[in-house]
Amino acid sequence: MKQMYNLRWQFIQLFIFFLLISLHTMAQKAERIPLEDFFKNPEKSSFNISPDGKHISYMAPYESRMNIFVQKIGSQKATRLTSVTERDIAGYFWANDNRILFLKDDGGDENYALFGVDINGKNEKCLTCFEQVRTQIIDDLEDQPDFVIIGLNKRNPTVFDPYRLNINTGEMEILAENPGNIQGWMTDHQGKLRVALSIVDGVNTQLLYRDQESEEFRPVLTTNFKESLSPLFFTFDNKQLYATSNLNRDKSVAVIFDPATASETEILYEHDEYDISSISYSRKRKQITAASFTSWKRERHFFDEVTQKLFDHLEKELGEYELGIAALDKAEEKYIVRTYSDRSLGAYYFFDSKKNKLTKLHDVSPWIDEHNMAEVRPIQYRSRDGLTIHGYLTIPKGVEPKNLPVVVNPHGGPWARDSWGFNPEIQFLANRGFAVLQVNFRGSTGYGKAFWEASFKQWGLTMQNDITDGVYWLIEQGIADPSRIAIYGASYGGYATLQGLVVTPTLYAAGVDYVGVSNLFTFLQTIPPYWKPLLDMMYDMVGNPEELKSQFEATSPALNAHRIMAPLFVAQGANDPRVNIAESDQIVEAMRNRGVEVEYMVKENEGHGFHNEENRFDFYRAMEKFLEKHLNP
Repeated sequence: MKQMYNLRWQFIQLFIFFLLISLHTMAQKAERIPLEDFFKNPEKSSFNISPDGKHISYMAPYESRMNIFVQKIGSQKATRLTSVTERDIAGYFWANDNRILFLKDDGGDENYALFGVDINGKNEKCLTCFEQVRTQIIDDLEDQPDFVIIGLNKRNPTVFDPYRLNINTGEMEILAENPGNIQGWMTDHQGKLRVALSIVDGVNTQLLYRDQESEEFRPVLTTNFKESLSPLFFTFDNKQLYATSNLNRDKSVAVIFDPATASETEILYEHDEYDISSISYSRKRKQITAASFTSWKRERHFFDEVTQKLFDHLEKELGEYELGIAALDKAEEKYIVRTYSDRSLGAYYFFDSKKNKLTKLHDVSPWIDEHNMAEVRPIQYRSRDGLTIHGYLTIPKGVEPKNLPVVVNPHGGPWARDSWGFNPEIQFLANRGFAVLQVNFRGSTGYGKAFWEASFKQWGLTMQNDITDGVYWLIEQGIADPSRIAIYGASYGGYATLQGLVVTPTLYAAGVDYVGVSNLFTFLQTIPPYWKPLLDMMYDMVGNPEELKSQFEATSPALNAHRIMAPLFVAQGANDPRVNIAESDQIVEAMRNRGVEVEYMVKENEGHGFHNEENRFDFYRAMEKFLEKHLNP
């Protein structure tokens, strides 16, 4: 009876989907929008607020690079704090009321250095400029305005040691020496280093804990990496931990964990179908506020009435858009609110809760007219071995969903997922007349432990089948023109692109591989040094090349390029630390050795994906010409 109900519900969902699509096609077809409108830098983004609530900050272009600006609340005059021209600032935060810290790498190598600058634009100082060293932020130490805790792989490139850093002088003190297996550190609400997460025997994870910094860390919980207790922050008495956990269960739930007894003392919230991904809290009120999870959209379960009323009020004011709290001041009276949807990058707002006043700060990309964008709708289908696969389908605006050219866009990770929201790539392709299929194939996160584990050692096998089955589903529905289907992806999505061209050589009319893996043997040999402690875990998840030699030979596209029939376009950053340039070189060489011309774009000042605006324009311009040539939208 339950199965019949599920089938009936799936039929109803499908009927509603196509009814909505049919109504959608009655709308006017969208005009062709300049490529640059999709991929140029935002006009203003990444808004934040000072701890004292007196200033707002944001990032905006300066000489085509994203830099940091600050202005006093109520004033229209902004001060530009930074003047980087080589590469966008990677991220920033307020260290105290008068100083901002930001991260920047060199040419995409992801060896981020930490800089500080005063809010008048003076006293800029690089705090961690060490060659081939990557900086992590462990704790911004909100109650210690002159200090932060950072992680550096300065002593040993494979692991990160925690340091307490003086943000004015640059002086730093090592807080613990990483023995070689610790992958993460956590502080309590007083900024004391109390928790460490380590790898034991390569594949077991261990939670280490101490009651105070003068003590040695002691192990309190050891599990196989397939099970996880992920501590998020301490309880407000600094004795227990708020965490997400999938111990002895399939889905991650929100819990309180007691290190003294190594046990979960309370389940705060759980969902039958989806993993709980995070818990938020009020520092001022010492209250957890919400647990979040992603179904086809982000959803929240509220723990307290104050936060629920805040969101209810903002939703009433801002209408149909999804929203999030991007930042708030220390008093928790002034907020930066961000809106978004599938058709809009949204806007930032300033909300003064004491005055109950909501003020629009800026649209992120005001040149994008959401009425010309396509709707992104959730879909699901059955894989050939019976798994439910979720995803998203975007139909070009004003076009009947029938016999369309399609771009299949597998996500990277692969242990990540596609989510609902504005994606400039998707909207660009839809504007050019392509339907776009995004697939959360097995291994995609958020759907539980079993779905994740189903991807282990399945690169190019059942993971690839899930993508292929989605394409066949589109053809069966009459949406896709079987002769005009392309596949395009980045990172693991680039690998899935190449493998799709190998194992289903007649299914795709073209492929675009963007910083993708092409050879599983060489990929595992060229990982960044700080991934090496995780290598045994990667062998469990991807496979051990010595044990799976025959399988790797069959699932490495560069070793099977003779099977590729479709035209191929490859793009790569020369400084990519995750997917070495040799991965792209190999597949291009293998194709050219067969006398097959491959379009190959290499950017010498980029890494894992193109971040500089002019490079993005070059890539998408070339991809547009390539797809139009081979798919004739």
